[in-house]
Amino acid sequence: MDADKARAAIVAEARGWIGTPYLHRASCKGQGADCLGLVRGVWRAVIGAEPQDLPPYAPDWAEATKAEQMAEAAGRHMRAVAPEAIVPGDVLLFRWRAGFPAKHAAILVAPDRMVHAHDGAAAAEVCLAPWWRRRLAFAFAFPGT
Repeated sequence: MDADKARAAIVAEARGWIGTPYLHRASCKGQGADCLGLVRGVWRAVIGAEPQDLPPYAPDWAEATKAEQMAEAAGRHMRAVAPEAIVPGDVLLFRWRAGFPAKHAAILVAPDRMVHAHDGAAAAEVCLAPWWRRRLAFAFAFPGT
């Protein structure tokens, strides 16, 4: 699959997860997913088998470790993208506050829109508003894009 078709498939698949209820550590379209589960599910649908086993993590895992575990894992399997150069189909990682590790993921589906799964809500497409842009810490491209 060429890069443009792969990106279109990623965007379409991410949008297919809209409405999936939030469920910590889950990754089942229509049944439950957290933000990482959304990315994992899109990976499985478009790329293939997940590249590594999912380690256990609690909702506060990033604060407990202070390490950039999510970004490091993404960097092992995806190509890093400068946050100012993101395009639809890229994975975005956010930090809630300065000094905290990135612990929230989303998939960019349009230049100013993303799909994400957030605690307490179903997966949704939202505007990549200034609030989110200020918290964007890392971006990655799926293999083949």
